[in-house]
Amino acid sequence: MGAGGVRAAAIAALVAATALLLGCGESRHANQQRPTGSTRVSVTVNGREVIVQPTTIGARAEATQEIPQNVEHPEPPIKSTKPLDVTFVAANQTAGDMKLKVRGSGKEAESETIYARSPGSFQLSLPTGSYTVSAVGMPGARPAHLTVGKYRASSQNDVLLP
Repeated sequence: MGAGGVRAAAIAALVAATALLLGCGESRHANQQRPTGSTRVSVTVNGREVIVQPTTIGARAEATQEIPQNVEHPEPPIKSTKPLDVTFVAANQTAGDMKLKVRGSGKEAESETIYARSPGSFQLSLPTGSYTVSAVGMPGARPAHLTVGKYRASSQNDVLLP
């Protein structure tokens, strides 16, 4: 092999080594856990009180799943310190318009107006902690309490989710 052949072999080896280093695969793997789906919390407001169900979320695997295709298999946990996405589904059973206010753990948020005798919803990302859910514009309605735990479940067992 002449000087040109050695040079060509060295260049080919360099190109092959570079291709191996750059093409080692994705940094994201297909088998990584999918993020947690949104957790629903039902809120009912009557003239006397704000009722929140469930009062504790993110404490353990949910007893029910959005879609029951894997009823016998619990959703696997994921190691995450991200806030929990919570969808508040509210029913205003009063004769007046109001807004929901969620306050606690360094976070405060208020919904859009929920009209009299109408449903409404809004979504928040809540970190682990204790929260007070109150009805703005309803001074006689006693606030409710909501606790967000640090458990997060993967949504990998749920179909039709991103």
